[in-house]
Amino acid sequence: MAGRGKSLGAGGSKKTVSRSSKAGLQFPVGRIARFLKAGKYAERVGAGAPVYLAAVLEYLAAE
Repeated sequence: MAGRGKSLGAGGSKKTVSRSSKAGLQFPVGRIARFLKAGKYAERVGAGAPVYLAAVLEYLAAE
């Protein structure tokens, strides 16, 4: 399959981008996700749940 896998040429490391910056938020999405998982609120937590919760909390804090 062409175009898959690691390239052999340039060995530059990729800069990590936080989920907060991807969503355009100031609140820490990763920390909220960690708290949701550790808090036993649900057996499983979806990928979009902490992003949505961070957006709601940021909106409420701005009001």
